[in-house]
Amino acid sequence: MSKWANEYQSKLVSPEKAVSVVKNGDWIQYTFAANTLPVLDPAFAARIPELKDIVIVNGISTRPHAIHKADPTGIHSIWNSTHLTALDRMYAKTRSVQYGPMKYSEAPRYVRENCPPDILMVQVAPMDKHGYFNMGPTISHYRAAADKAKTIIVEVNESMPYAHGGYGNNLHISEVTYVVEGGHNELPQIANEEATEVDQKIAEFVLKELRDGDCLQLGIGGMPNALGQMIAKSNLKDLGIHTEMLCDSIVDMAEAGRISGKRKQIDQGRMVYTFAAGSQRLYDFIDNNPECAGYPADYTNDRTNACRNDNLVSINNAIEIDLTGQVCSESKGSRMISGAGGQLDFVEAAYNSKGGRSFLCIASTYTDSKGKLHSRINPLLTLGAVVTVTRPVVQYIVTEYGIVNLKGQPIWERAERLISIAHPDFRDELIREARKLDLLR
Repeated sequence: MSKWANEYQSKLVSPEKAVSVVKNGDWIQYTFAANTLPVLDPAFAARIPELKDIVIVNGISTRPHAIHKADPTGIHSIWNSTHLTALDRMYAKTRSVQYGPMKYSEAPRYVRENCPPDILMVQVAPMDKHGYFNMGPTISHYRAAADKAKTIIVEVNESMPYAHGGYGNNLHISEVTYVVEGGHNELPQIANEEATEVDQKIAEFVLKELRDGDCLQLGIGGMPNALGQMIAKSNLKDLGIHTEMLCDSIVDMAEAGRISGKRKQIDQGRMVYTFAAGSQRLYDFIDNNPECAGYPADYTNDRTNACRNDNLVSINNAIEIDLTGQVCSESKGSRMISGAGGQLDFVEAAYNSKGGRSFLCIASTYTDSKGKLHSRINPLLTLGAVVTVTRPVVQYIVTEYGIVNLKGQPIWERAERLISIAHPDFRDELIREARKLDLLR
């Protein structure tokens, strides 16, 4: 038996033994996206009622957490989320869910300098012969958390894909406090959101703006899925990927032969990301695939890194925009829906890339629970809405009615251009309100 195998065995414990180290007041870096804890979570939940003032830091919940059932009103623990999902919003109905505003490119530094954890619990792939555990689809801020945590507990998942880096995608057995074996557990699946007719129209506008050799950052949702499928069927070639999230639409493009990465200036020939979340097909795609390179978020999302690639194209969704160009992509009024994530990072990076472009895509309207139609382009943002992308930074805005460039434009020109791509039923009203606010000439 090798030295590392012996050390592994010496640190191998039951889930109950591993979570016994948690004490009152501990800050715990917990699950993020696809890296969940199906074995440690229920063991930890059993301890929650005997603890108090536990702070659990999570992001992008992709499966239910047993610890919430154990503490449904948040008496014993505080739930800090860096990016909310529908699950987190559901938890918020009975307990306090605290959102931590985050510029994703700075996340590892936040962990190192502002909120270092006492404990890191992370799901990993089986240890290799050199003593390393691979963190699979999520690199993000985990390396930073490992550098600062007093205790590191790994849950080994035999079904975890092995993800190439980059750097920061592995933990060594010598760093680990406890090892818990979790057997075979499927990673959580994120279903592809069906593209609507509006999504298709928006994607068609964006597709016309793409060129051979562009380096793409693409998010998840109906519109990106539609665009990915359109790109896969197009004649575009030699596309590159430098993104925050690797998703199924990128697999569509890769398997159709649209991605080579050979025109990239850094990480040539490789699809760069910081976390992957989607279907099993996506996890199979990244497994031991040297075309993929996972990095910490302060590499992928850092403007000075990303913009080194020429023709960087950032494509993201938004919730609301006002007539001066302020974009909200994370809340409905004051109610948090998701988070800031890396949208601002990539909007800035794309514009600072030679030949780069950023597109913020938004359906012109939405229908409320009572069936009433509302415009997403408004004179002012809804009271309490969060400004995700400030107006000096915004470049292209796309709706199903067209695409406009706001960069460098005065307020009156921005207002006119945005009204031109609003839903026709709201344009006259927008003009009237814009005049009241003295936004037009």
